[in-house]
Order: sequence, then C-alpha cells, then structure tokens
Amino acid sequence: MSENNNRVKTTSDIELKDRLVAINRVTKVTKGGRAFSFSAIVVVGNENGIVGWGLGKAGEVTAAIAKGVEAAKKNLIRVPVHKGTIPHEQVARYGGAEVFIHPASQGTGVKAGGAMRAVFESVGITDVLAKSKGSSNPHNLVKATFTALSELRDAYTVAQNRGISMEKVFKG
Repeated sequence: MSENNNRVKTTSDIELKDRLVAINRVTKVTKGGRAFSFSAIVVVGNENGIVGWGLGKAGEVTAAIAKGVEAAKKNLIRVPVHKGTIPHEQVARYGGAEVFIHPASQGTGVKAGGAMRAVFESVGITDVLAKSKGSSNPHNLVKATFTALSELRDAYTVAQNRGISMEKVFKG
C-alpha cells in the first residue's frame, strides 16, 4: 500500500470540537492498597473532513479528558467527504474489532453505534451505513474506524495516482 498522505500538518487554524467516546476507571494495586485513576478516549474533529483520536489517563476525569484532547490534536487525519458521505465502501480491522462502512444516500443519517458514531459526527459525515463485528471494545472500534477512514480515497486522488484524467477513472 502507498504511503499515507492524509496526515494534517498544523492545527493552529482549525476549530476542533471534542467528543468523549468512553471513560474507564482503572486500578493499580500497590503495597499500600488500590490506586484509582481514569482513562478517557476522545475524538476531535472540525466536522469538515479532519478528525483525530487520543487517549488520556489521569487521577481525575477532567484531567484525563484534557490529556485525551491534547493527544487527539497530535493525531489528526484528513478524510475525503463527498456530499456528506464517504466515496466508497471500506472494511478494516483493529484487534478483535472489525468495521464495515458503506456510503449512503442523502437523508439516511449516521447509521452507526456508539464509538463509530462519535467518529463519523466529528469528521462531518452525515450519511453513512456502518456495521461493527467482533469486539465492541470502544478503543479498538475507534482505531478500526480510523483505519477504514484513512484508507478512503476520492476520485481525484485515484486519477492523480494512476496518472489519468477524471473521465477515465469513471469509464474504466
């Protein structure tokens, strides 16, 4: 597979909105007893084709979310969105989670569950059909969804990579 050029270089001029996907209370057992902390997985996006995810861990929930947002801003990708949906169907796996995303006609809405819905809304996809198989672990679902979205290519990119005109992409 070719090199992934979807990475967003700078975040200074982008207005990002964050969405909390999941929060976990984690416990570390020490000699002195149990030490509790929180782990938060967060998705940020500008609702116009740019999205990122991050994981934050801290002693308090708000601090964990803030760390997750900062981590997400360092992990942004650009996704081709065509008329509120994706350009083609895609399947991706991460760990035990497998996701299947399919373009939908206008007015369909986001037909996806939990963790996947947060990612689609953050990227600005308004019409998509999505199915998750296997694990429902939010961490793996978010990562599998990001893998699928990062592998999407629009017609212009396909034409450029093949060195042909846009008309030939749709004829051949």
